[in-house]
Amino acid sequence: MFGMIPFDRRDENLFDLFDNFEKKFFGNTTASLPAFRTDIRDQGDKFLLEAELPGFDKEDISLELKEGILTIKAEHKENQDQKDGDYIRRERRCGSFSRTFDVTGIDENGITAAYHNGILELTLPKLAPVVPQSRQIAIG
Repeated sequence: MFGMIPFDRRDENLFDLFDNFEKKFFGNTTASLPAFRTDIRDQGDKFLLEAELPGFDKEDISLELKEGILTIKAEHKENQDQKDGDYIRRERRCGSFSRTFDVTGIDENGITAAYHNGILELTLPKLAPVVPQSRQIAIG
């Protein structure tokens, strides 16, 4: 049973030795990655934000818009019955992930969201450009 530890190499070779040294010396190289990955596309009159949130239910995700800042938060909650058990290794964890985005220049009332197959899609319509009004001034 103890040989069932996933993603752990048992055979150490010279190349693995250097890789392990680099990981230990420089620390975790994935630490600079964001909590979850997003793609933002400009579609002319709107932006489309796609956030990868695999493994979350729609109820686990919250969107908050406050003073031009959009916050996306996703939270896994651990059930009490999951704490007990005869685990050999436990890699799946509970916790929360959050990212904020500046949405100035976006029509905040027109933002829509959908969640399908682990992808959160936000449609962010752009504000219509303000065209300055011209007027005639009478000469007196």
